[in-house]
Amino acid sequence: MTTALITGSTAGIGAAFARRLAADGHDLVLVARDTKRLRDQATELHDRHGIEAEVLTADLATDEGIEAVADRLGDRRNPVDLLINNAGFGNKGRYLDVSMADELKMVKVHIEAVLRLTSAATAAMRERGRGGVVNVASVAAFVPRGTYGASKAWVVQFTQGAARDLAGSGVRLMALCPGFVRTEFHQRAGMGTDNIPNWMWLDADKLVSVALADLARGKTLSIPDPRYKALMGLVKVTPRGLLGGVTSRTGRKYGPR
Repeated sequence: MTTALITGSTAGIGAAFARRLAADGHDLVLVARDTKRLRDQATELHDRHGIEAEVLTADLATDEGIEAVADRLGDRRNPVDLLINNAGFGNKGRYLDVSMADELKMVKVHIEAVLRLTSAATAAMRERGRGGVVNVASVAAFVPRGTYGASKAWVVQFTQGAARDLAGSGVRLMALCPGFVRTEFHQRAGMGTDNIPNWMWLDADKLVSVALADLARGKTLSIPDPRYKALMGLVKVTPRGLLGGVTSRTGRKYGPR
């Protein structure tokens, strides 16, 4: 029986990972800020699938929260075999419309926490010669769209670089880059979504199935939908200056409001 630790486990993509991994027989360490929601989730998954679900309340925007999760990942007596770094959020507004405190909080959660938790997990995994890490990024990583896209671009570059450095160790790392997914993400940020076309939305459970299959195949980057793969292919061949203007206009038309 292997154990997976999931940050941001109580909603959206994190909850979809928890459902799928529990159904596959993995024990879980569930990490989020809301203790009641964590306990309810742990009870449901235990009762439905017969797995053990440990609850760890932590705010990854704080040093204390990051340290608590890193300590659990480094516990050699109760090893974690798979880390899903999923916790994240969005800020409503353009650059300079968002407070510096909120910008720095995003950097803390999307970059510092991912770095420290990945490092804690992979150090222990390398000793055992096996393990996996999925760092949830976004297709926003590939377009110039402010602090959110920049932080997710860091996640992609860091994950793929670390994967190369750990090649042959038995530890796999993969950056997962979904598009729009129907979760609590936009609601929490106060963003409306009525203007986003239906074809751009992805199903969280299907996304997770593709992601886990890509990890098993040894991919270091997963864009789990043909539509977004095609869009990212166009992004690669579009000049950066033109791309900046297009993504800015597209963001105003289709992005969260």
